[in-house]
Amino acid sequence: MIDNESGEDYLEAILLLSFKEKDVHSVDVARELKVSKPAVTKAMRILTQKGYVEIVKNHIFLTESGREYAGSVYEKHKLLTKFLVSLGVGEEYAAADACRMEHLISEQTYDAIKKFMERR
Repeated sequence: MIDNESGEDYLEAILLLSFKEKDVHSVDVARELKVSKPAVTKAMRILTQKGYVEIVKNHIFLTESGREYAGSVYEKHKLLTKFLVSLGVGEEYAAADACRMEHLISEQTYDAIKKFMERR
């Protein structure tokens, strides 16, 4: 488990970039998250130590546990965005708010929103 939302943002960014590109590099992550390359280097060191990321010849890969973790964060993001849009929030605001909410929401609340959205 990651103890801060920026770590989850890095995992989610790597996942999304890996959908578009075969190889993900730190410069891609920096551009995606609008952070400096040294910030990415520091984050990759931490995520590697936690076993979520592997770096091979400057290519960033999610480990199996990293892919699972990133996938769960991304699924929360998508569902929360959809939920907020269904309430009448504009797509851009819904996505931005979902990005913050995905890190803080309790499992109980998330499960309730998920069940609500499944019934719609």
